[in-house]
Amino acid sequence: MFLPFSHGAGSIFMNILYEPLLLNISCFSDFPKLLKHKTCSYAPNVTKFQKYNNAVLLAMQGNGELAGDVTNSFNHKVYINNGGELNGIPHIQTLREFPRKELFGKAVMVRFDSNILLKQEHNQKNQSDFNALFTIQYLHEAEAKVILVSDWKTNTSELHLEQVAGRYLLEVFLASLCWFELPYWRNNYLYVVDFLSGIFQIQVVPLQGISCNKLSKVKDLQKENIYLIESLYNIKDEVANCLEFSRVLSTGVDIFVNDSFSSSHKVLASTVGVTRFCYACLAGFHFEVKLRLVKNLAETNKKPYVAIIGGGNLAEKAASFRFLASRCHGFVFVGMMSFQIMHASRVQVPIDFVDHKALPEALDIVRLARDNNVKILYPKDFWCRNKYNRKQLHVFPSHEILDGWVPIDLGPITLDEIGSLLSDCKKITWIGPVKFADGSEETNGGSKLAKILDQLSKGNCETTVVGTTACNLVTQETSSLSSINMVENASAVWEFLKGRKLPGVMAVDRAYPFEIKWNNVYSDPTQSLVVDIGSGNGLFLFEMARKRKDLNFLGLEMNEKVHTRS
Repeated sequence: MFLPFSHGAGSIFMNILYEPLLLNISCFSDFPKLLKHKTCSYAPNVTKFQKYNNAVLLAMQGNGELAGDVTNSFNHKVYINNGGELNGIPHIQTLREFPRKELFGKAVMVRFDSNILLKQEHNQKNQSDFNALFTIQYLHEAEAKVILVSDWKTNTSELHLEQVAGRYLLEVFLASLCWFELPYWRNNYLYVVDFLSGIFQIQVVPLQGISCNKLSKVKDLQKENIYLIESLYNIKDEVANCLEFSRVLSTGVDIFVNDSFSSSHKVLASTVGVTRFCYACLAGFHFEVKLRLVKNLAETNKKPYVAIIGGGNLAEKAASFRFLASRCHGFVFVGMMSFQIMHASRVQVPIDFVDHKALPEALDIVRLARDNNVKILYPKDFWCRNKYNRKQLHVFPSHEILDGWVPIDLGPITLDEIGSLLSDCKKITWIGPVKFADGSEETNGGSKLAKILDQLSKGNCETTVVGTTACNLVTQETSSLSSINMVENASAVWEFLKGRKLPGVMAVDRAYPFEIKWNNVYSDPTQSLVVDIGSGNGLFLFEMARKRKDLNFLGLEMNEKVHTRS
């Protein structure tokens, strides 16, 4: 069987072959794209490697170090994957690895994160801002026909008025002269069009009709412009992932780029449904970086590793702690969730802050931590406010809070204890806000925690902050954002920690986490390649290689025992 090489050949090569295949490689320089992906953060490994001038046999397994004979034979690092996935996250195709020349003249739809792209100010030093902008600029510079789509809310009060161009003001003026009211959604839509035009310094053109289940001008797109579809925020078919709506939304689109990681835990037409109708579905630069940071939460290469956990809703997040307990050496509770843990640990706390429905989950977490030798640290004292005199603040031990007083923030003893525990850590993840009944500018426990992490991150401590509130505090308090990893959306991360698959990630095309320099493997890499899937001990493959010097042979075997016995 002969296959011409194409961009999609990798999927055919690895996913549907169950017998030897003869690949006719007309241009060897393009062949490594078939088995190439440089963004892998971990590498399942080769256990056995044999090599003739025109035959290679690879046996693959799960964990362990790269076999020395492989490294020596290739004289460079090689990543060989056994098809395993990290907690339900596959290796995906990224815009960074996609051939730039294939973008030329193509209609590329970008699902962007409106919380980043439409916020009041953009900081080029902020990696999230830079990557989100760069995805669109990169596509435009590659002369693709760029179509933007997202689900921004109708409130545009945070956008800069001075960036609103004349078209929006003119339309409002004409509406006032003609004594009719401009629909608010359209008012908002043109506002965003001109706001983005100001950001990119490129003409952004409205692409209307999706609210009526149709799109206009799709065939007449110009590479010089960027096009913006109306907001999908109030469209029910978007949330329902309607097949017909997805088809209309992707009309005329060749390539889909998902750059909205904050929506990756949802099943939406603009992140999942459209992928059925595009020949290539990629992760944008922002999406790729955030996914790498989330994957990194599972890495245990740096110890001690401590998770700082804020926020509430313990019952909904309880499944995450099994994952965290298998990797972390300590849990530090700093939000409303801490009251449930303290109650399960038989510490007296105000009854108003105890969720009795979450008691079974809290008891399980305490038991799980004990069984895994995970240290639990909960607040030892709180800043409290008098219910009847809001200006009156006082610090109470966590087990001696008087009636009429409400906890509002972490106390000084607690912050000192947290700082002491974290001082020896090599890896810290903070997820969820330091938030209780209501905060106070006079206490600022969250800001003080951010300062502690800022100091630790300047040393040899890898720090990741998850959630909008926590990220905003870190941005305000840190001197250098480059030393702290930030993932603004906590919902997607909680889903990952629960062990669930992220639909937005699963919908993107697969890629392969290894790179092989074939000219180091074969004496003549331009010869046609015969692939034997399930090659066993390889004797048949090597015999064929001796008889057919005009062909190259590659054998793949996942059963190490079969290969070792040979």
